[in-house]
Amino acid sequence: MPLYLLIFFSTLNHSAFMGARVTVSLYAIHLQATPFTVGTLIGLFGLLPMLFSLAIGRLIDRVGGRMPMLVGSVVVAIGMLLPALIPGLGTLYVVCPLLGLAYVSSHLSVQSMVGFIGTAEDRPANFSYLASAFAASSFAGPMLAGLSIDWLGYGPAFTILALLPIVTAAAIATNRLKLPPHRPQGPLAGKARVADLLGHGELRRVFVITGLHAIAWELFSFMTPIYGSQVGLSASAIGALMASFATATFVVRLALPFITRRVTPWRLLRDTMLIAAAVYAVFPQMTHFVMLMALAFILGMALGGSQPMVMALVHETAPEGRTGEAVGLRATIVTAGQTLMPLLFGALGSALGVTAAFWSAAVALALGSRIARKRRTP
Repeated sequence: MPLYLLIFFSTLNHSAFMGARVTVSLYAIHLQATPFTVGTLIGLFGLLPMLFSLAIGRLIDRVGGRMPMLVGSVVVAIGMLLPALIPGLGTLYVVCPLLGLAYVSSHLSVQSMVGFIGTAEDRPANFSYLASAFAASSFAGPMLAGLSIDWLGYGPAFTILALLPIVTAAAIATNRLKLPPHRPQGPLAGKARVADLLGHGELRRVFVITGLHAIAWELFSFMTPIYGSQVGLSASAIGALMASFATATFVVRLALPFITRRVTPWRLLRDTMLIAAAVYAVFPQMTHFVMLMALAFILGMALGGSQPMVMALVHETAPEGRTGEAVGLRATIVTAGQTLMPLLFGALGSALGVTAAFWSAAVALALGSRIARKRRTP
């Protein structure tokens, strides 16, 4: 029961965060922002996580996940309310990094704690459950955001999304959510260096590959509202595209126990990168809503199955007492890509058009798939 309650309340935060990304993008476009400006705002979601995820991970190793998750939930709610209280493009430049930092505090806490529920053999299944729930919230958040915008407007949409992390914060503060006990650090945790983690061969490869997966995921979240607006889709239709992606991630994660009995994790990572590259190569050539929905679903199937296997590998290979730090380092690498890539893709979209942004990601994924081709040991 603690696992399922932890997953449920963490998905409330995730729904709010995913909905916020869509709402911020569409609100900025509504305010006549350029693709580069939208890219800058989306990049700001990852700026503070890029700088502080490692520190948050170390904090989780020291004090456990309860307090970082509680504080993160409260600040996510506050950040969601700001655009409703102080409308304007300038507010978004404050909200995006604030939401990014607050959400990553909650998210890293959950990832660390889920790995300590049950035995090592339970981890792949536990992370599959968590990832499936996140896929569902990736569907719910954008759909809730799109429908709220179309029916009520941008201010009420932000307010509705803010209610979700408030529920999570209340559950933690009142101890309705029972969290797993904190595991103390190992004897070498205080003396070890980040370079030790980066020097771990298999762990380093996991970091690189998941960074590329995160860039592919980020491009879809960032460019879909821009491209959808350019081809004349409504906010609800754009939300439906993103919901199609999220539905696919949910479906593939339900099938992961079956898939992983027949395909090695490294081959799975390699193949999903190649499939994603193919989708991004053809995506900007399509304008019909049904075709875009189909491509979004294929992309979700490709990218959705990677995270559970990656997180299980991180917990399996991280040194004793440094799980939070390893999770935090992975988040730092991912958010570095998430921060820089929207700026790059936004600049490409403004200068050369959205096709250049999609094709650049396709090339990066195709080349990056070679990293997973040959498995090396540390």
